[in-house]
Amino acid sequence: MSRRKDRERFDAMKRLNPDYLGFRGYATDPTKPGNTPLHALVCTVCGRKRNVPLGIALEEKDHFVCQQCKDEGRG
Repeated sequence: MSRRKDRERFDAMKRLNPDYLGFRGYATDPTKPGNTPLHALVCTVCGRKRNVPLGIALEEKDHFVCQQCKDEGRG
């Protein structure tokens, strides 16, 4: 399929649903069971941004320590 047709198809989907972000792959389909929504948080120890499940993001919003820092004993 040509780039023009891809763009036209995307524009048509965007007109129907303004929140449409485009195809993100079959593995990230939010309608599949088992896919948890993720939220980006910054680790308070190393300062790196990590994608964490939404439940953890709500609980540890201001004092999040990533798993790598926990494993290394820095957090």
